[in-house]
Amino acid sequence: MTATIARPESTAHPADATDHRPRLDEAVRVGATAVLWLALLLVTYWWVAGGGLQDLGGWESGLTSLGRVTGLVASVLLLAQVVLMARVPPLEAAFGQDRLARTHRLVGFTSFNLMLTHIVLITWGYAAGELTRTPGTLWDLTVDYPGMLLAVAGTLCLCLVVATSIRAARRRVRYESWHLLHLYAYLGVGLALPHQLWTGQELLSSTGRTVFWWTAWAVTAAAVLTWRVALPVWRSTRHALRVTSVVPEAPGVVSVYLSGRRLDRLPLEAGQFCNWRFLSGPGWTRSHPYSLSAAPDGRSLRITVQVVGDGSAAVTSLRPGTRVLVEGPYGRLSARARTRRRVVLIGAGVGTAPLRALAEGLTYAPGEAVYVERYTDAPLFVREIDTLARERGLRVLRLSGRRRSADSWLGSDLGSGPGSGPGSGSEPVADLDALRSWIPDIAECDVYVCGPDGWTDLVRRDLAGAGLPDDRLHLETFSW
Repeated sequence: MTATIARPESTAHPADATDHRPRLDEAVRVGATAVLWLALLLVTYWWVAGGGLQDLGGWESGLTSLGRVTGLVASVLLLAQVVLMARVPPLEAAFGQDRLARTHRLVGFTSFNLMLTHIVLITWGYAAGELTRTPGTLWDLTVDYPGMLLAVAGTLCLCLVVATSIRAARRRVRYESWHLLHLYAYLGVGLALPHQLWTGQELLSSTGRTVFWWTAWAVTAAAVLTWRVALPVWRSTRHALRVTSVVPEAPGVVSVYLSGRRLDRLPLEAGQFCNWRFLSGPGWTRSHPYSLSAAPDGRSLRITVQVVGDGSAAVTSLRPGTRVLVEGPYGRLSARARTRRRVVLIGAGVGTAPLRALAEGLTYAPGEAVYVERYTDAPLFVREIDTLARERGLRVLRLSGRRRSADSWLGSDLGSGPGSGPGSGSEPVADLDALRSWIPDIAECDVYVCGPDGWTDLVRRDLAGAGLPDDRLHLETFSW
């Protein structure tokens, strides 16, 4: 048997009515988007009011003018990029980690391209529009203008970050190295500050502009220092987390149990993840994102880790009593995103860890929640999931085997031959048809998906084909 549905044997409390948080999150998303666009429109207006459009009439002045406006827009987007990296709780809760990551990538590459365009155009313009004079002019600007040497250093830092963020490069860089290099983005943006505030006439030519830019920089710096530094240090000190045990779950997969003080005050929800630093020796400064695999009970926590690199391999040898620093919680894969009574949880491999926590932490009546697990060798948390099936009426669907093709998210043991899946005969069953057969009303559910990047793309494709609206798909992937 490759698929098993456990039928409910007992009743559970009906699902609670949905709360106000989805509406609040929508307001935050709209507000944050509006603030960014208003900032871009404001700096563009100031450029126009300062004669930017008129300057386009001449070759030399036009180059300089275009260089100024691209620099202004790039500056706003660079600050937005830092805020996206700052782990601001309202943004994290409203957008979710995957959506923030996509936005972070789009804004990052856009701001970087505009920054390079700014450098080229402004230098070309100062060189009286003559290409042959541009290298010499760039050198003069760098050594003679205040803050420009720092700006060059900042640009090199950002070039390093962007180069290692290209997908082809990321596949060749260890996560630990990539994470360390990515922190240079903060340094790069910080080094650009003196140049902009000392020599940028568009930034300081009026009181309003001066107030705007100083406030924007101050708010951005405060966000980083508060949410990336102060809050994690305070929470780690307050809760004093320590490892209590490390338990093997499957080959290459372990669960880490943690205890601490006043864990009921730690605002964690089932399905979320934190960045963890285990103070066990070299490498402790690098954080690693791991999801809760059990609903928090106020007394202990559990995360489940698959060994895929040096950091995760070190987790397997953690000793009881090891101190832990925590940053988070993060992610929207939680009850916060829920808008419907019926829920479907779809995961692959260790991606079932946050879904197992959700299966325990969500409220639902018998038959209102479906747990779908794709695995290759053996499913995770079998006894725990089966207990939830018996005691709370969780419907369980387990799909085994390797993926039957590069274009399928189902297992190779499902979908061909009598009795192996929905339908009949020897023809393979299409993924979408199988999904609709197992969960006919899936378009009316909230669906939580967690797994490898390419696999989740295929699941998302079929969920869209089944009619599920985008706002009821809650996604988290393993990509970084």
